[in-house]
Amino acid sequence: MTDDDDTLSLSRPQRRLLRRIYNGRTIPIIADGRPFLTYKDAARYLQSLTVDARDAAYDEMKAFAKAEGDKA
Repeated sequence: MTDDDDTLSLSRPQRRLLRRIYNGRTIPIIADGRPFLTYKDAARYLQSLTVDARDAAYDEMKAFAKAEGDKA
């Protein structure tokens, strides 16, 4: 079983973006009031959600990472 088999419920672009924003992260991303520091934690959480909730949490993670990047 590969790492990608664990995240089949996430689309390929979602997996790629999550891997990029969580690569080498030292400050957690907050989504749904929860901190996520690693790709695996974020992916596991997203997979536990319904499709609509997953999309909303993914968008929140993406926006948080973008806003954090804009500050730098």
